[in-house]
Amino acid sequence: MSVTFPDIAAEPETSPAFAPAWWLPGGHLQTLWNPFCRRSPALPRRRERLWLTDGDFIDLDWHGPHDPATPLALVLHGLTGSSSSHYVLGLQQRLTAKGWASVAINWRGCSGEPNLLPRAYHSGASDDLAEVISHLRASRPLAPLHAVGYSLGGNVLLKYLGETGNSAPLQKAVAVSVPFRLDQCADRIGLGFSRVYQAHFMREMVGYVKDKQRLFTQQGAADHLSALERLGSLKGLRTFWDFDGRFTAPLHGYTDASDYYRRASSRYFLPDIRIPTLLIQAEDDPFVFRHSIPDPAELSTTTTLELHRSGGHVGFVEGSPTKPRYYLERRIPEWLAAGSD
Repeated sequence: MSVTFPDIAAEPETSPAFAPAWWLPGGHLQTLWNPFCRRSPALPRRRERLWLTDGDFIDLDWHGPHDPATPLALVLHGLTGSSSSHYVLGLQQRLTAKGWASVAINWRGCSGEPNLLPRAYHSGASDDLAEVISHLRASRPLAPLHAVGYSLGGNVLLKYLGETGNSAPLQKAVAVSVPFRLDQCADRIGLGFSRVYQAHFMREMVGYVKDKQRLFTQQGAADHLSALERLGSLKGLRTFWDFDGRFTAPLHGYTDASDYYRRASSRYFLPDIRIPTLLIQAEDDPFVFRHSIPDPAELSTTTTLELHRSGGHVGFVEGSPTKPRYYLERRIPEWLAAGSD
């Protein structure tokens, strides 16, 4: 276990410290730059539909070399994101520039098409991740497999790593801007300007459920439609506690929102991680309290926490206004590749 502060301490020459963009002071501007101002690269990708054991599907988007022995990185997006999120596309582009292949997951219902079951994706869906990883190991058994998760995707990844321990079939893993304690993050996003993000997520998540309801109506899937309707009305959902208490928890076998947050929060799984894992976090993340970030004593000996004073939530923008640079897309490929040449 180790903790580093790369914005104030020296790092190897190949990975200079993160220098937050002076023109994006504070966590909110760092957070908002990418989704509102960044132009994502257009990448040629191949989509694969993976059918899950319960009859539902997850879409995977491949990019990079087809050589079966080329190192492969699985990229996991965050809440209401997709494989087309700017941070996913940016990382896939940089991985290919280093000669790596990558495959980006679209959690259930996130690829532009509603999924087929009442079940949704959520912060504890490590069983879905396990199926994806098993598929990748079978598809490319010669390829060293790595994984990178952002926000919700990072939480799922860390939970999976803790659950699998020594048997995790990954070489290395990176988790960025993780909501380590889901209950505390549900509180944090309801404070101050962060309520703007909360309102956005509520609109997106309610829309996600409505899309499923429309699909089930069109298909005449009365049982599936009834399963959602029994959960209650979509009106009046203003907070994560509201949504997760009414939908996420009962739909996925949890007693209530508190039970879901307790059983799905990755912070409780960190001591059992056994593969080299890098955590990249910012103290000014507007979704995560500082005290939600784990203490050094909670981390396994294979885990490194990079705690930056600034960076926001999946931000970490540096450079100038005319030439912004993205620390995560520099740091993550370098760290994954270190020692593998």
